[in-house]
Amino acid sequence: MINLGPGALSGKNRADHLLIAEMVEPGSRVLDVGCADGALLRLLASSRGVDARGIEISQAGVNDCVSKGLSVIQGDADTDLNDYPDDSFDYVILSQTLQATQRPKVVLENMLRIGRHAVVSFPNFGHWRIRMQLLLWGRMPVTPGLSSPWYETQNIHFCTIRDFVELTESLGAHIERAVAINQLGAPLRLSAPWWVWNMFGEQAVFLLSRRK
Repeated sequence: MINLGPGALSGKNRADHLLIAEMVEPGSRVLDVGCADGALLRLLASSRGVDARGIEISQAGVNDCVSKGLSVIQGDADTDLNDYPDDSFDYVILSQTLQATQRPKVVLENMLRIGRHAVVSFPNFGHWRIRMQLLLWGRMPVTPGLSSPWYETQNIHFCTIRDFVELTESLGAHIERAVAINQLGAPLRLSAPWWVWNMFGEQAVFLLSRRK
C-alpha cells in the first residue's frame, strides 16, 4: 500500500478517496469529474503532487473549490466531456457520481477517450443490505451509503458491481485494478469471487484503461 502521508489517513478522507489516491501515479495530470467540494482533488494534490483539475455541475461546489485554491470549472459530465480532446489527462476520475449521470455508458466512454486511465467509484446496489430491504419490506432501500429517499435522490442509474463489470466488457475496457469495500470502509479480499464482492461490497473502485 502506498504511503499517503500522515494527514491522509487521519479519518477525514473517504475510503474510496484513499483507494483512488493509491491508484494515481505521482505527478500525473488528473481531471476529477463531479468533484463536489474538492476533497479528493486536495488529497491528490497534497499526497500525490498531481496537476489536479476538476469540473462540477453545482455553482456552490465550484465556488467552494475555487475558494480553496483549486482549479475547478462548472460543467456537466453528460455534455461537457465531449469538448475535451483525446488523451488530455493521465487519469479521469468519477467518484460516487456515475449513478447520477444521464448516460453512464457515454460518460465512461468519454473518460476512457480523454484519459489514459479512468477511475470510477460507485455504490453497489447488489449489497446484501439493499437486497434484504427490497425482499422483506418491498421498498427502495435507504442505507448509510444511499441515505436519500427515492423521491429526493439524485441517483437515477443504480448498478451492481456485476453490472459495472459487464459495462466495461461491452466497452472493451481493461480492468487494471478493482477493489470492493465493505460497510466499515475495509477492502474485501482480492481473491474473493465476483459474487462475494457483489453481495458484501458496499461500494467499489475500478481502475480502467483502453485495451491496446
